[in-house]
Amino acid sequence: MKLEDFMIPCMSKQLFGLDCPGCGMQRSAAMLFRGEFADAFHMFPAIYTTIPLFLFIGLHFVDKSRNYTKLIIPFAIINASIMIIAYFYKLTNY
Repeated sequence: MKLEDFMIPCMSKQLFGLDCPGCGMQRSAAMLFRGEFADAFHMFPAIYTTIPLFLFIGLHFVDKSRNYTKLIIPFAIINASIMIIAYFYKLTNY
């Protein structure tokens, strides 16, 4: 069995036939695990900001002695910006 067999389908794509801004995130993460770094970026350009964002969010819940908000907010803004730009790029160029 491949990792792709366990991925959650995109409801936006199934219902409306359009990719959502997060489409490709799971496949991109699978590519990272296989060491396909450039392909992962091409599949979902925000993958390299999503990983630290999730890491800091996880640390925020686990380590209450430190304030990770100063890291979470900038990474969330950067991540959202990359996702939106990549989404509109994908819509206009495919």
